[in-house]
Amino acid sequence: MEPIRESQSIVIERSPEDLYDMVADITRMGEWSPVCKACWWTEGDGPAVGARFGGRNERPERTWETISQVVVADRGREFAFSVEPTQTRWGYTFAPVAGGTEVTESWEFGDHSRAVFAERFGDEAEANVADRQANARTGMSATLAALKAVAEGR
Repeated sequence: MEPIRESQSIVIERSPEDLYDMVADITRMGEWSPVCKACWWTEGDGPAVGARFGGRNERPERTWETISQVVVADRGREFAFSVEPTQTRWGYTFAPVAGGTEVTESWEFGDHSRAVFAERFGDEAEANVADRQANARTGMSATLAALKAVAEGR
């Protein structure tokens, strides 16, 4: 099956390097994410491929923690991580444009992710996948808007 992908972009009046530094400092994720309220490094102390971090997520119906691993750390260009055990990939790219930087947030849910959900949720797996996809889509919009507001000092 093809991976399920979602992405959204926004232009922010800051340099790609400044925005990368903000996003790659995972301890700040709670400042802009509507779901992820806190992150902390568990292996490594900064954004490098292989570094791992924990995260605490909150939604009205539940709170949960995750462990993620940095899979791309290219300052000013791309920062991405994979959430264990599903290997769901979240990423951010930074492209200079007139007026600042186009930041694109992306989410990818592949075959391994589907297999984990099938095992975890059985007959309800596809409904849970659709819910995660919808939440990723709305969360990206809120995250990017909040990142813009913080980055531009609003």
